[in-house]
Amino acid sequence: MLTAIVGTNWGDEGKGRMVDLLSEDYDVVVRYQGGNNAGHTVINEKGKFIMNLMPSGICREDTVNILGPGVVIDLEHLYGEVQKLEEAGVSVTPKNLKISDRATICMPYHKLLDCLEEDRLADKKFGSTRRGISPVYADKYMKKAFRMGDLLHMDTLKKRLADVLEWKNLTVEGGYKNAPVQVDEMFAWLEKYGTFFASFVCNTTEYLSDAMNDGKSIIFEAQLGALRDIDFGIYPYTSASTTLAAYAPIGAGAPFAKLDESIGIMKAYSSCVGEGPFTCEMFGEEAEALRMAGGEYGAATGRPRRVGGFDVVASRYGAKMQGCTYVALTKLDVLSYMDEIPVCTAYELNGEVIHTFPSDIDSLNAAKPVYEYMKGFKCDISGCRSKEDLPKEALEYIQYIEKVIECPVKYVSVGAERDAYIKMF
Repeated sequence: MLTAIVGTNWGDEGKGRMVDLLSEDYDVVVRYQGGNNAGHTVINEKGKFIMNLMPSGICREDTVNILGPGVVIDLEHLYGEVQKLEEAGVSVTPKNLKISDRATICMPYHKLLDCLEEDRLADKKFGSTRRGISPVYADKYMKKAFRMGDLLHMDTLKKRLADVLEWKNLTVEGGYKNAPVQVDEMFAWLEKYGTFFASFVCNTTEYLSDAMNDGKSIIFEAQLGALRDIDFGIYPYTSASTTLAAYAPIGAGAPFAKLDESIGIMKAYSSCVGEGPFTCEMFGEEAEALRMAGGEYGAATGRPRRVGGFDVVASRYGAKMQGCTYVALTKLDVLSYMDEIPVCTAYELNGEVIHTFPSDIDSLNAAKPVYEYMKGFKCDISGCRSKEDLPKEALEYIQYIEKVIECPVKYVSVGAERDAYIKMF
């Protein structure tokens, strides 16, 4: 079984929690895009972990985890994640973590450039996490980046580094009037952290090919959501990578693979970190109550998330873009305090009510939410473990979501713990 687990909205839908849950039935978990600019939170018997780069199956002793060629890797950050996992008793070795030799390295100067550009933009900024993601992807497609396989050839790497930095400093010094990036400093960084990870680097394409031939099951783990996709998201307020399930085999390093299913992760309400249009956004006391109930603060950044009711327009679009076989609905328990549950059923644009997600940023910025309210269930559902345990109003809410997004809901999360979920069919 080849399964993609993907976000259907703006990210932060709870993918890490679902990967950790479902990985019990899979042999391999592959991160196929993005960097350490978002976090997947995993809670299990070993503790609470925020994975920015590490695949969310790392806590499973018998699961092999892979960082594919579509990922951009900050070696220093990944090293820190390994140390925290080891301290909590989670072993990380080349046996259970394999890094593609084609994966791109996110260098310190990529973070520097990210910060310099956000500072230059000031109030026009994109809301970057300042972790170098856009600059490193830009360098990848400019063919000026370094890959993990280069760590196995340090002499050649140092010569290339000098050439790249001569070019890069044209921007750092000439454009931003900043002190130049030093070759020796960058090479020392590569030696320090690259040496540690050298033994993890391998041809993961061949590994995945062999795994498929052996009949092993694989999860392809996405970062962020459909609305942050570089092509189909709320451009330019997107990530720099392709977040869609259709890209999973390519970003994982197995373009010859064909997915069996795509599981879309979707919150029972809406949340968004960063800048850009967020039509269903709520404000004031109503928003703060939802933010507090859901603990809506970025796993990677700690930033308060913008929140709103369930967005039918955006969610139906996201489920379609992800080609969802079915959906996992997370954080339903968060809505327990509400007398009435807000739902953004449509957008109003230029005096007309629309039900399709606009493709251009001007329309998204101008759109206003059309809200309706459903009866709340007003009880603690965190102990529910079957659909029969759920109150009638909660079941009606789930059934409503299935109808409007045109996709069945198979899993419902009612808490952060590994076993706090309901399988609907």
